[in-house]
Amino acid sequence: MNAETKIESRELSYAEAIREAMDIALSTDERVVLMGEDIGVYGGAFQVTGDLVEKYGEDRVMDTPISELGGAGVAVGAAMTGLRPIFEFQFSDFATLAMEQIVNQAAKVRYMLGGSVSVPVVMRFPAGSGTGAAAQHSQSLEAWLGHVPGLKVVQPSTPEDAKGLLLAALEDPDPVMIFEHKILYKMKGPVPAGHYITPIGKAAIRREGKDLTIVGTSIMVHKAMAAAETLAEEGIDAEVIDLRSVRPMDRETVLASVRKTGRLLCVYEGVKTLGVGAEVSAMVAESDAFDFLDAPIVRLGGAECPIPYNPELEKAVVPQVPDILDAARKLATGAI
Repeated sequence: MNAETKIESRELSYAEAIREAMDIALSTDERVVLMGEDIGVYGGAFQVTGDLVEKYGEDRVMDTPISELGGAGVAVGAAMTGLRPIFEFQFSDFATLAMEQIVNQAAKVRYMLGGSVSVPVVMRFPAGSGTGAAAQHSQSLEAWLGHVPGLKVVQPSTPEDAKGLLLAALEDPDPVMIFEHKILYKMKGPVPAGHYITPIGKAAIRREGKDLTIVGTSIMVHKAMAAAETLAEEGIDAEVIDLRSVRPMDRETVLASVRKTGRLLCVYEGVKTLGVGAEVSAMVAESDAFDFLDAPIVRLGGAECPIPYNPELEKAVVPQVPDILDAARKLATGAI
């Protein structure tokens, strides 16, 4: 059942919604196991798993050694033998240590064995900047994994979708990579009770508009929404689309919006070059929606540099609300 059809909701934080999804999965499917560094007694690097180890025991909520490659390999192998593992990386940056298992094994095994074996593993990646964690703990690497056939990559922006996309991932026969922005963990919002899924590959229109389309992911959706409210006061009506899913990407929702507004602004935290916005731009450029454009497509991505430690510099290298406002105004008024 889709989240939008549920009636009973409560206010939960993004982290609480993820924990509730894992609790539901553990209680209803004995194949589900949690794996990761410090997810047991400590409750996870960002306290997302909480006290689940006390409820389900160490056989199902497992602390792994400090080896991302090894832990990811165990999770991939467990999925191949019939379990439904959820593997948590302490930081998304540490996926770089496990790329062999993610890219060469999880993504390819089903294809290489002719579909006889699937790899239903879910991997969770705390991602993004804003916590002062500096260059090696603040990256947005979703475009890396989105480039790989065989992987599905999602970026929930709300507590409701954080729960729904995780539950949907657990029902998927393929590896699903979930990028959770660290700044969003404490954000609260309505979350339907019980089990529901948010479909993978389906974007959400967070705000309807007629003058330009802003496509964002993760925390950038919230910044785009804030910018859209200011733009509305200035007479510029922006439509905001939350991709939710990087791979597969919801082509039809994006193209329909661009045909309506005639202008496209892509906003994403990852480095601008070869980022998610580049794929959205190419998708539009290669479609009939290109003929509806009244201005060039604009990409607003992260700067071409590592994430600085200094708080002001950290803000300066990823798009902020004023940056979105500036780009949207120029795009809407023909200054670009």
